[in-house]
Amino acid sequence: MPVKEYRLAWWRRWLARPFIRVVLSLLFHILSPVRITGRKYVPRRQPYIVAINHVSLYEAPFIGVFWPEQLEVMGAVDVWSRPGQNILARLWGGIPVHRGEYDRRVFDKVLAALAAGYPLLIAPEGERSHKPGMQPAKPGIAYLAEQSGLPVIPVAIVGTTDDYWHKASKGQRPPLEMRIGKPFLLPPVEGKGEARRLSRQRNADLVMRTIAGLLPEEYRGVYTGSVILPNSEAR
Repeated sequence: MPVKEYRLAWWRRWLARPFIRVVLSLLFHILSPVRITGRKYVPRRQPYIVAINHVSLYEAPFIGVFWPEQLEVMGAVDVWSRPGQNILARLWGGIPVHRGEYDRRVFDKVLAALAAGYPLLIAPEGERSHKPGMQPAKPGIAYLAEQSGLPVIPVAIVGTTDDYWHKASKGQRPPLEMRIGKPFLLPPVEGKGEARRLSRQRNADLVMRTIAGLLPEEYRGVYTGSVILPNSEAR
């Protein structure tokens, strides 16, 4: 059955999410120095798509609590079965996604959320890299931008490595950083069949190249040689 509209439960919006944001933001500040740049690029009270690099399980909580407004979050379905993480995912009301699978109902739900005015968080890589090096993007980000017509906000997250908790729990205070880039619209997707698929992949890669331009070189991975630096052309 197709998703006709997206409704966010009042208790999530006004109770659960504010509580999570306060508690986790305090925890992050205790464990680490936190630096956020580019807040001026975030539009308010309108939908958009936030795209991030994905090293570990810490990016979504980090951006979720420090982003200027609440985000709808797409996450791997296995998060909903992990002790601790499942509680956070259910309280927040994330949107579970099966890795590597095209689920029309999930995409319909996400597009309904955007159409209802809610901004969305997505990791175009589709899975954690487990080390500071970007992996090739999946075309889902391009499909969502194409269908919604909304801008993408590239966001680089630095410091959320797999060993973050190990370092933080030992009092090492590993720094965390969120670098927010300018929103931009992706080029139109062209062609049919295989040509259309390749056009979407180019757009997905464009998003990742833009994120790579906001990241330190060691985080750029497969996009090291084709980054788009802020306020410049590709190189």
